[in-house]
Amino acid sequence: MTMRPEIPILYEDNHLLAVVKPPGIPSQGDDSGDPDMLTLLREDLKRRYNKPGNVYLGLVHRLDRPAGGAMLFAKTSKAASRLSDAVRTRAFGKSYIAVVHGSPKPASARLTHYLLKDAARNRVTALPGPAPGAKEAVLTYRTAGQANGLTLVAVTLHTGRPHQIRAQMAAIGCPLAGDVKYGGSKPEDGRTIALWSAMVAVAHPVTKQWMTFRSLPPAHAAPWRLWPEEQLAAAAAMAETEAAE
Repeated sequence: MTMRPEIPILYEDNHLLAVVKPPGIPSQGDDSGDPDMLTLLREDLKRRYNKPGNVYLGLVHRLDRPAGGAMLFAKTSKAASRLSDAVRTRAFGKSYIAVVHGSPKPASARLTHYLLKDAARNRVTALPGPAPGAKEAVLTYRTAGQANGLTLVAVTLHTGRPHQIRAQMAAIGCPLAGDVKYGGSKPEDGRTIALWSAMVAVAHPVTKQWMTFRSLPPAHAAPWRLWPEEQLAAAAAMAETEAAE
């Protein structure tokens, strides 16, 4: 089921809305003035349910504009508060697949850096040790396939920092494909990076049932098309397993 061709709905009830964010759309409004996920989804809810006035929709977590994949929103303020608490206390599962330049060494590792944000440039620097203003960032990656000088990796976040995966993988010499900001190649379509939110999981804010929402990148899109869908799914499952441990 889709609300519009480019934004598939993964799940919806009275409290939650899980969708697939297309690459290139901001999570929320920014200086560009371009349509963003919050606005598009609010407009769609208003239209589908014929609601007068404003429609509530809360942003639970963010995905970088050039990334895509599973994303969760709250349909009530109570749900937003409880889901935000889950994110803050790290009771919110997130795992990703990405395509990076080169071949990460070792093939799997836990990376710890300290990210220092340059707000003016909208860029972060991954430092090897603590520094004033820098925040600890931890992720785990595992390689899942290689092709054309690129490597498919499964990534699990243990902290949620802006540009974390992009900056940390670049710091070990393996920037994401398409991520010009961090030293990657220029993307074919000019606005995407090879980073996909494969899974988000959290306890339902009302029923407390554990909810898991999954998504895979379009199999025809570059550079994902270098691997069969079964291999992309295996990489996503690898990242999800790490997240559950």
